[in-house]
Amino acid sequence: MDELLYIQNDVMPALMKGTWISVLLIVPSAIFGVCMGVLSATARVYGHRVVKFAGDTYVLLFRGFPLLIQLYIWYFGLPRMGIYLSPYWASVVTFSLCSGAYQSEYIRGALLSIKQGQLAGARAIGFTQLQTVVHVVLPQALRRALPGCGNEIIYLIKYSSLAYMVTCIELTGQGKILASASFKYVEVFSIVGAVYLLLVSMATWILNSLEKRFAIPGFEQHQA
Repeated sequence: MDELLYIQNDVMPALMKGTWISVLLIVPSAIFGVCMGVLSATARVYGHRVVKFAGDTYVLLFRGFPLLIQLYIWYFGLPRMGIYLSPYWASVVTFSLCSGAYQSEYIRGALLSIKQGQLAGARAIGFTQLQTVVHVVLPQALRRALPGCGNEIIYLIKYSSLAYMVTCIELTGQGKILASASFKYVEVFSIVGAVYLLLVSMATWILNSLEKRFAIPGFEQHQA
């Protein structure tokens, strides 16, 4: 009985608060990450040499550096240069840039899958290169990249748990505080794990719905 009261009165309110912080980390990071992925992938495929180099360098750095090290650099390293970010914004910036680097690879592959004949046809009717990319290539590429991009968003939900390492107390951080105070590690982190499972399940359902909604007619059958 005491155990149930402890979970009801102490654990659940704290974990609900942590879950809300996690959602506030995940949603903007996912949006900014997709935007960064689109911009960098487009630059890498259609940009001039310098722009391509910048895009490739961005992807190399943010895919190559461990995420925790990136968090430490943004939160603990930037103050030495006079730039101060709150734990929340240091986490959002890190997650967005890291996610964007992975999104860039998915979207770059989708851009390269568009047949060159479509580009030539668009140019033949008077489209500029920018108009061709924006109105012809990107709409198709984003639909093809959606499964891969969705998979990266699922990963983002789980690696958002690292934010507590820079004192952004989200779901995992709240769980650690509760477990350290009560020594009920199994009970607390079982609930934490169940909440992450719920978040991942909800995101998976939303992403699957989007895939069906924006699927290119006949593309799946052709791929099969």
